[in-house]
Amino acid sequence: MKNKETADTEPMADTQTPAAEELTDRIVEPLLAWYDRGRRILPWREEPTPYHVWLSEIMLQQTRVEAVKPYYDRFLQALPDVESLAHVEEERLLKLWEGLGYYNRARNLKKAAQTVMEEYGGRMPGEYEALLSLSGIGSYTAGAIASIAFGKAYPAVDGNVLRILSRLRADGRDILDAKVKKAVEAELICVIPKDRPGDFNQALMELGATVCIPNGAPKCGICPWEAFCRARQEGRMAEFPKKAKKKPRSIEERTILVIQDAERIALCKRPNRGLLAGMYEFPSLEGHCKERQVASYLKELGLSPIRIRELPPAKHIFTHKEWHMIGYLVRVDELAGMETGEMAQPFVFVEPEETRTAYPIPSAFAAYAGQVEIGRKNKKSR
Repeated sequence: MKNKETADTEPMADTQTPAAEELTDRIVEPLLAWYDRGRRILPWREEPTPYHVWLSEIMLQQTRVEAVKPYYDRFLQALPDVESLAHVEEERLLKLWEGLGYYNRARNLKKAAQTVMEEYGGRMPGEYEALLSLSGIGSYTAGAIASIAFGKAYPAVDGNVLRILSRLRADGRDILDAKVKKAVEAELICVIPKDRPGDFNQALMELGATVCIPNGAPKCGICPWEAFCRARQEGRMAEFPKKAKKKPRSIEERTILVIQDAERIALCKRPNRGLLAGMYEFPSLEGHCKERQVASYLKELGLSPIRIRELPPAKHIFTHKEWHMIGYLVRVDELAGMETGEMAQPFVFVEPEETRTAYPIPSAFAAYAGQVEIGRKNKKSR
């Protein structure tokens, strides 16, 4: 711990050059010229209103641009402004967000929209500190909105920016350390051009997404900083950025049950707090259960299965844990028997089509949601 603190506080001439003054002289002009020549055409860039920038930046957290585009369009069609977002029912909101993951992002969007309606008359505030006070908005998102939508000179520093700057300077500091991020933000305040702050921040994002990429070899031959990138000059691109090792994710084994009769399927609603809060899921059991254990559980629910068929295994990775799942497709005469008794309290029974239109089911269960649709098609073909 002592060494880490020393690294954060003592000068690091070998790993942190060029200094902020040199960055001012060297990175801005080539970066903006490169951006002007070939920036990607993205829907939120072409109409950078505060609401559009805010929504896109929240969606883009932990998610690729190409994956976000259809969600962004669908979301805007349903909720075109702050007011509609502030008043949307949570289940509809989560359904619109379904597939993007990290569902607290959507809940925080609604909380922030309510604050904007109540405290700012429905207009997104343009001041950095005011943006920072809204639910779900940290320094990166506040900087992005302030610079892109309002033209204010605030940096937007995320993992992409920390990565490309660490390579540029062969900077050996841990980019996961909050102190390092704050230091880089302070340096960029001295660098960011007052006349084009939004373009500068987007150019950094673009460089990190398309050239100085996180996985695989960076495309140094087309980088606007190739001539003075220290990691490039030393042939050490793969050594940066430096990150402290994360704790290994815990593994949970689960057995997923797709229980359906001729018309409906059974779902459970998850608790309102914790992982995937408030979402709907298929009934499940802890561990990897044998068919006889599943049959015993179904009997406790008051069900007599017509058929139990094993489904392919699936895995879903969260930030701190992994679900290793096996599944069974269970066909029963009717689900009505589950509607009585203490164990039946959490269940709801819905038509398969409603899983696409009304009930938000996390992408963790995508492999098993597909089995519902297959069963429905088979029913129609008979």
